[in-house]
Amino acid sequence: MRPPSRRHLEAAGVTVGAFALFGVVTGLLPNGLYVRMVPRTPLDYLFLVLTAGFLGLYTLQRTGERHDGKTATASAALGFLAFGCPICNAVLLALFSSSALMTYFDPLRPLLGVVSVVLFAGLLYVRSQRPCEDCETSRNDERAEGVGR
Repeated sequence: MRPPSRRHLEAAGVTVGAFALFGVVTGLLPNGLYVRMVPRTPLDYLFLVLTAGFLGLYTLQRTGERHDGKTATASAALGFLAFGCPICNAVLLALFSSSALMTYFDPLRPLLGVVSVVLFAGLLYVRSQRPCEDCETSRNDERAEGVGR
């Protein structure tokens, strides 16, 4: 069994870090820093896990290309809005009243989560269909090593 590569360790670190950071900041992981003002739901936890997992997979598939970073950023932001507390978000609260957020925004949070998951899944699928230059380079190196034996 091969030890995990550096890319796998980075992806695992991003997944765990995103889960912990987003979980603490949104109050899904109980802590003394932040008190959540709306009840936690199973969908909140589902979207937290999926967002953190997709960020880890995105990191694992990372290439030198930068053109798909906007999609990943939008997906992560939508995911954060999907499981975050709507009336605890200072930006949203500054733009809208708490009653407007609970009346109009809170029911849309599951939809935002689904859109986030679809965007991330689509991004990862498209990236998985592209040829990997690093993979080709390592395959060619392995072949060259095998030929010299």
